[in-house]
Amino acid sequence: MAGDSTSYIKHHLTNLTYGELPSGYERADGTVMSEASWTLAQDGAEAADMGFMAVHLDTLGWSIAIGFLIMFLFRRAAKNATTGVPSGFQNFVEILVEFIDNTVKESFHGRNPLIAPLALTIFTWVFMMNAMDLIPVDVIPALFGLVFEAAGQDPHHAYMKVVASTDPNITMGMSLTVFAMMIFYSIKVKGIGGFVGELTLHPFNVKNPVVQALFIPVNFFLEIVGLVAKPISLALRLFGNMYAGEMIFILIALMFPVGLLMASLAGVLQLGWAIFHILVITLQAFIFMMLTIVYLSMAHEDH
Repeated sequence: MAGDSTSYIKHHLTNLTYGELPSGYERADGTVMSEASWTLAQDGAEAADMGFMAVHLDTLGWSIAIGFLIMFLFRRAAKNATTGVPSGFQNFVEILVEFIDNTVKESFHGRNPLIAPLALTIFTWVFMMNAMDLIPVDVIPALFGLVFEAAGQDPHHAYMKVVASTDPNITMGMSLTVFAMMIFYSIKVKGIGGFVGELTLHPFNVKNPVVQALFIPVNFFLEIVGLVAKPISLALRLFGNMYAGEMIFILIALMFPVGLLMASLAGVLQLGWAIFHILVITLQAFIFMMLTIVYLSMAHEDH
């Protein structure tokens, strides 16, 4: 039972990975690669051996699909908008846009028309990716396994992680994009000299130029650590919370086959965790958006 539970957990936490395996590589099914080629990984070990250039197809597929769904819904709301009594969906979109707009006005102290649309995109995209965690953990992987079986493939190799925000590649990619914008606007607003001065003349600043010169390496070390920590903490905070939430759903799902009593308890636990998780997924989307606004506001401050 312990072995089955371990394999079940590993299967649900493994991405559908596409990458290159070298010539002579012995695969999980015992076959040996006659030449280097790109293929789907049959297990987590193969996915790891594919290296940095491997692609998580499920993560990319679901995140892109959710992005298109968001654009479709907002486009539909914009096309069907009326000046009269709004529909329920139009009213929801207007409330959401107004909420994001007020949040940006209160937290962002520069002048940049890009920040509000960026904040709206981040909040809705992260929220929707997080919300995929509310789908029962076995539904989509089981359906994908049927697709694999229909295509003549081993359904045990049908890995499918539907919560893109539980993949650090997605969260780190988003945070690095925010980090690149921070650097860009810091240099644009303050100039290269101002940006370098911000990294070398703070937090220790004295009037004596000789003493200040001695503090430059210390200031630079402290500021660069704080600067680099921002995108890392931004990414790991979202990844860690969503990964933990997904793990709890998987552990609860392990209780269903044990017996009627355990299945009943699992149903209660799953419902309770799902209700609580609605708060978690919303809060994590808001935190990611809020920190992005704050970081970009700091980048626009010209001392």
